[in-house]
Amino acid sequence: MSIWKKPLSVETLTAISANTAVSHLGIEFLEVGDDFISARVPVDARTHQPYGLLHGGVSVVLAETLGSCGAAYAAPEGWRAVGLDINANHLRGVTSGWVIGTARPVHIGRTTQVWQIELRNEAGQMTCVSRITMAMLAPA
Repeated sequence: MSIWKKPLSVETLTAISANTAVSHLGIEFLEVGDDFISARVPVDARTHQPYGLLHGGVSVVLAETLGSCGAAYAAPEGWRAVGLDINANHLRGVTSGWVIGTARPVHIGRTTQVWQIELRNEAGQMTCVSRITMAMLAPA
């Protein structure tokens, strides 16, 4: 059974992300399942830190993008999702290729949502694990 309260697709997520940090960094949405969203970010000159690794902040951008989109589309029509807290544990460096993130809800409540986002390299090894807490704002 799907958790989405509004129509959701890769095309929808791509369209709302045009001309944002998401598109600037080359993040591509990959899949929308019944209870998850996945996307990937390239590991290249746009996303490297000075030592040639994927910038930790870019990992957090991918995680926040996925968790925020998940919360927004799991909320009833008219409700807004805004970030309260995000954390990330960087587990493995990545120097090239793609990092793929998958977000799944831990808690979907009336006033808050919590999402866990796992980032993996192309070999399937976890590179970062993140958790975001979203405040859910009722229609004004």
